[in-house]
Formats: sequence, structure tokens, C-alpha cells
Amino acid sequence: VQLVESGGGLVQAGGSLRLSCTASGRTFVTDAMGWFRQAPGKEREFVAAIGGRGGETYYGDSVKGRFTISRDNAKSTVYLQMSSLKPEDTAVYSCAAKVGFSSYYYERYDYWGQGTQVTVSS
Repeated sequence: VQLVESGGGLVQAGGSLRLSCTASGRTFVTDAMGWFRQAPGKEREFVAAIGGRGGETYYGDSVKGRFTISRDNAKSTVYLQMSSLKPEDTAVYSCAAKVGFSSYYYERYDYWGQGTQVTVSS
């Protein structure tokens, strides 16, 4: 099982980025997918999650209304559209997969990508 993120980079505050995470090696359509982030010196934080069929989505309080998670099962890819970015969004963003329902808890995810750096300048 492999999850590969892309799309990170440097952006000014107020800007947008779209992260992608492509899965291989397992049946993607039945997995719940999540995005988490971790800034230096801080704990890993839940960002967003989406169910296997894409019917339900969940967001962390700090990103609600600014970030959107979606998935394209035909491409085995989950996306995180980030808008109105703030310097406090700066972190390494990682996608994760789990069998069954979505979860806010990173410990419940089975597979992880290597992460992609997002840096928001003020």
C-alpha cells in the first residue's frame, strides 16, 4: 500500500493550494481517507476526512469554511482544496487511509503518506 501526496509549496496568506494524495496497492473506493497536519513543536492535528463513497465529509474547526476535501475513486485520489490560507496553516500535511468509517483520530488510520510541506507566508 502506498499513498503519495503532492501539491504542497509556498504561498502567500490569503492564497490557495490544492493537495493531492494518490493511493495504490489496495481497494481505494472502500477506504475512508483523511488529511492531518503537523507543525514543528505541535501535535498532529486532524484537518479533514471523507468516507469511502465520498458521501460524508468532516473538518477540523480551524479549517471549516476554508478547506474542502474530495475524492475521485476512478483515479484513487483524494484532494484537499485549501483557500484563504493563513500563516498558522503552515505544516507538513499527510494523507491517511483506513478501512471502514472516517475518523478524527490519527491512531485509527492504517496507512500513511510521506507528507508534503505547506508554507504560508504573511
